[in-house]
Amino acid sequence: MTRTKLSATYRVRIPREVRESAHLKRGQEFQIIVKGGIIHLVPEHSLDELRGFARGISTEGLRDKSDRV
Repeated sequence: MTRTKLSATYRVRIPREVRESAHLKRGQEFQIIVKGGIIHLVPEHSLDELRGFARGISTEGLRDKSDRV
């Protein structure tokens, strides 16, 4: 497990091995989600980066007609 520290200016440094394994880029933005006392940093991706990521996915059986309004 990798550790980091909160600075006096409330900044958190993401260690190199974590940045490299998660393919993070300088200036990348994140959504911050706090749930049950745990902080999750979720990288935001542009629409161009997301294009085609769900190609071929089956949508059968995901929703019933009763789910619709």
